[in-house]
Amino acid sequence: MSSIVDYTDRATCPIFGDGAGAILLEPTTEEFGVMDAIMHVDGAGRKHLHQVAGGSVKPPTHETIDAREHYIYQEGQPVFKAAVMHMADVSVEMMQRHHLKAEDVWLVPHQANMRIIEATAHRMNLSKERVMINIQRYGNTTSATLPLCLFEWENQLKKGDNLILATFGAGFTWGAVYLKWAYDPQ
Repeated sequence: MSSIVDYTDRATCPIFGDGAGAILLEPTTEEFGVMDAIMHVDGAGRKHLHQVAGGSVKPPTHETIDAREHYIYQEGQPVFKAAVMHMADVSVEMMQRHHLKAEDVWLVPHQANMRIIEATAHRMNLSKERVMINIQRYGNTTSATLPLCLFEWENQLKKGDNLILATFGAGFTWGAVYLKWAYDPQ
């Protein structure tokens, strides 16, 4: 994210961090792995969280660079409200679809903001011990937040644990994945 963060913009520069992560998926005949996914997109949120130039709609030019259009833009309040509502709603929906109780679930939330994480966990009736958090170390690493959480919390998981991965992003996009953990860490 450091390549698209405007370090003169105090509304965005302290939020984002750099990170990378990957998750290995492999076939199985057992009832483990990705059990369900719910994904949503609402382009109406684009005006609140986006990058003006640099993509296929507005490719980089000398003018777009001079106009400083290659940085992330975010309106904090509308993004916060939408993230809390959508991450919480989709996580609760996933729990209801699979008849999961709070004590049966780990939440792996997108690490955008501690208040968003806490509000999502509260709506799911989860105790803080069941919520994977590492935002204090990395900030919002966007798409890397979930793999980084899984890596850091892996030793606390056991085969068969129910995880709900919840995320929110630009555009607006949001979703949840129900994952049944497939192994005991060594």
